[in-house]
Amino acid sequence: MSTRRKFTKEFKEDAVKFYRSSGKSQIEVADDLGINPNLIGRWDKEFDSKYAFPGKGNPRDKELFELKKEIANLKEERDILKKAVAIFSDRKK
Repeated sequence: MSTRRKFTKEFKEDAVKFYRSSGKSQIEVADDLGINPNLIGRWDKEFDSKYAFPGKGNPRDKELFELKKEIANLKEERDILKKAVAIFSDRKK
């Protein structure tokens, strides 16, 4: 079983720029670079995105990630406050 190759953001950007400027097909560029032709097509589609090639562990849509993180924090705070209200209301009885 072979290990999965990882490519840097710079390599991907350079590969797409080379593909776009060379006038060659995806297969020809992939052969020149020693990679799978499908990668050139995928990278080409991602290239114009604001969050192209985020790298390992980074979300593709940063705003969505931040909003989900904030929601999780607010839910945790809400749960803590619910527990505190339950504790203080039991003391009054």
